[in-house]
Amino acid sequence: MNGLIPEAYAQAGAASPGGQLAPLLMMVLFIVIFYFLLIRPQQKKAKEHQAMLSSLSVGDEVVTAGGILGKVSAIGEGVVTLEVAKDVQIKVQKFQVSSLVPKGTLKG
Repeated sequence: MNGLIPEAYAQAGAASPGGQLAPLLMMVLFIVIFYFLLIRPQQKKAKEHQAMLSSLSVGDEVVTAGGILGKVSAIGEGVVTLEVAKDVQIKVQKFQVSSLVPKGTLKG
């Protein structure tokens, strides 16, 4: 019996070559999953928002991040002037425009 115990400790203490590689592979796998589930969709959405802002023109009907509906009456460098009612205009920062709405939405 005493002869088997040292052999068991010796076998358990030896590290297998694949055992050192597994944590590294798991880390790489998690990074790839985070990229495809979190980072890539956010980058795609940001590019679409930037494209929408660059194509903004006078007469477009938009919704701001605060929920204000308005018609674009002027576009500046970083500011957009919206007409929210007859003869009522407000200025908002350009990046606060969250989306375009179909023409005629404000009339309804």
